[in-house]
Amino acid sequence: MATPKKGRNASAQSKPGRSLALILIAIAALTGGMFASGHTKPRLGIDLAGGTSITLRAVPEAGNEAAINKTNMDTAVSIMERRVNGLGVSESEVQTQGRENIIVNIPKGTNSEQARKQVGTTAKLYFRPVIATEVAGGPGTASPSPSPTGSPTDKPSGKATDKPEATDKGSSASPSASPSTQGRAVTDALKADATPSASASDKGDKASPSPSGSGGTAEGDANALQAKYAKLDCTDEKTRSSVGDGVKASEPTLACGKNAQGQWQKYILGPAEVDGTDVDKAQAVLNTQTGAGWTVTMDFTDGGAKKFADITGKLAQNQSPQNQFAIVLDGDVVSDPYVRQALTGGNAEISGNFNQQSAQDLSNMLSYGALPLTFKVDSMTTVTAALGGDQLHAGLIAGAIGLALVVIYLLAYYRGLSFIAILSLLVSAALTYTLMSLLGPAIGFALNLPAVCGAIVAIGITADSFIVYFERVRDEIREGRSLRPAVERAWPRARRTILVSDFVSFLAAAVLFIVTVGKVQGFAFTLGLTTLLDVVVVFLFTKPLLTLMARRPFFANGHKWSGLDPKSLGAQPPLRRTRRPSAPVETKEA
Repeated sequence: MATPKKGRNASAQSKPGRSLALILIAIAALTGGMFASGHTKPRLGIDLAGGTSITLRAVPEAGNEAAINKTNMDTAVSIMERRVNGLGVSESEVQTQGRENIIVNIPKGTNSEQARKQVGTTAKLYFRPVIATEVAGGPGTASPSPSPTGSPTDKPSGKATDKPEATDKGSSASPSASPSTQGRAVTDALKADATPSASASDKGDKASPSPSGSGGTAEGDANALQAKYAKLDCTDEKTRSSVGDGVKASEPTLACGKNAQGQWQKYILGPAEVDGTDVDKAQAVLNTQTGAGWTVTMDFTDGGAKKFADITGKLAQNQSPQNQFAIVLDGDVVSDPYVRQALTGGNAEISGNFNQQSAQDLSNMLSYGALPLTFKVDSMTTVTAALGGDQLHAGLIAGAIGLALVVIYLLAYYRGLSFIAILSLLVSAALTYTLMSLLGPAIGFALNLPAVCGAIVAIGITADSFIVYFERVRDEIREGRSLRPAVERAWPRARRTILVSDFVSFLAAAVLFIVTVGKVQGFAFTLGLTTLLDVVVVFLFTKPLLTLMARRPFFANGHKWSGLDPKSLGAQPPLRRTRRPSAPVETKEA
């Protein structure tokens, strides 16, 4: 008689407690992370929390209607998203509508008023000389920037130029200088920048001298700016959103930006010397001739080329960090390359530790400064949470009624098995709630009405998986098998059916998420998330729990309230194998 093989399946059958322990630990970890982060509730979208919906219309410059195209509109959307998210407004939606409109939905919350004021304004891109910089919270007043964000070099005749050594940017101009000496250098630089001069970036606004025109006042302003710089904490989100507010392009300012290591860097910057509109074209280029990798090239207008040559000529005579210039977009430093010589060719190349994505991001930001588009507010609508709240209330009532009907059906038809199904639904609900709460601050997921609908639809998907498995087990019992073998024999066939069904649901959710925009994506995302959780719950909770319950006399003996009573299922008694009498063999007589 052949003995059954003991393999991985047998081991898994004998230790279902491991799977149950794993999913319970996961629930405990997610719940602990939810309370530890302080996000105990899912974030609500604009239809549930209320807020403001703004419709912006792109207006091109006269005679340049072709500027309204997909590339420029996508760049504008990217900049607006960066603005709103930088202000700490969560769950904001920025998307194009039609050919020339951009819709911005800003939920009610902190800084939403400031976002409404800034979202429709044109982005301001400036090139400012760096006077002092340091990692936020680091010691010193004028330490060099450690971020190798790029080094601009001339690009004459279309040929690649030599890349400056990385050590140039990382080395300090005067490593032995005392803090007081560094402070005097910064003060001298600020006083020099305070002298009357026409700033290249002020369109029509002439730079004026210091209020009193005296060196004492300039030194006092420099000391005041240094004091603010010493207290500046770029790691604080509210501080970053307000730094540089109200400062003209012709005045020194403070700014924040991230370096290559992901650390926040703070800066003292001089007056703007080049405006973003002086950039004629910027693009990301893969430089294979010199091995520099991805670089960002800039072409300037005729006027911008002269301004850029003047500022780089001055910076090349200084030592680090005052040989750097900062590219500032909406008050944030997006790059701070250094120069070794005057760049007089009307074009430049920024090289550094770029990959394709970072190079394209920087080129888009540089291009936006020259974007021949302005945006006007066509409409601004305040959305109250009352309507969404009423709809949510009605939706939750409908979901509760549907869930109650499912539970009643399970109790009436499956009886004892309904205990396993209800526990599985509770586990799925706990996983869904904790993940939605954590995904809000992690990826900006906001729970809106379509997302709630997706969660309600998921109840049916989850219940369907239980029914498939239970019916397979009952079919095995009808064929005369006892419960424990029936549970294991039914699982492979039920598993295939469940996986195919969930794959189809997830594929539909993924396609819907890709081809749609706005709130419909919330429905698709929730449907896809709960479909994945259904697989996890069935494999790690429902099946192991049924394996354990099959060892209990209540289920194993087929109690009439267990839902697995062989008599009520119409089971046939096991067929006994009997030997058939062998047929007589006819022999021939010799």
